[in-house]
Amino acid sequence: VNAQRKDLVESEQTLLSTIEEINTTAQNQFLGTFGKIRENFITTFKGLFDEGDECDLRLEDGVDPLEARIEIVAKPRGKRPTSIDLLSGGEKTLTAIALLFAIYLVKPSPFCILDEVDAPLDDSNIDRFTRILRRFSDNTQFIVVTHNKRTMEAANALYGVTMEEEGVSKLVSVRFNETVPNG
Repeated sequence: VNAQRKDLVESEQTLLSTIEEINTTAQNQFLGTFGKIRENFITTFKGLFDEGDECDLRLEDGVDPLEARIEIVAKPRGKRPTSIDLLSGGEKTLTAIALLFAIYLVKPSPFCILDEVDAPLDDSNIDRFTRILRRFSDNTQFIVVTHNKRTMEAANALYGVTMEEEGVSKLVSVRFNETVPNG
């Protein structure tokens, strides 16, 4: 009986030690990745807004990083909102796009589907959005579901669905080629 008890106590200690090791490794990996995403977010945000605009990602203090809340701070165009909820729809969208691309930079993908992310953006913000798409399109193929004409104008190809006859959908595609200047 004592031998069995000793085995159980040793097993418990081994299990607790393993759990602690896994938690430490997970915390270190999370903090490393969070730091990279934070740096990318700041850079991407300033590329979408203006160089003097401020943003940050902050972890809740005094809490296990794996359990901590993440605060998104965004202060564009001289505004000093106390909450991201006080930003306009376009500013919130651009902030979310900056965060999306900050995460993307840590773990790039060969393709990305964006569904109506440009819907809340006005024309000047659409231009900012399409600029960031062009910047990242060297390494990633973007499929953007949109109804915005300005976003469509920035595309290399368009695919649409039309219904010439009731109940019969037809796929239409247009591919744009870059023109070479004469001279």
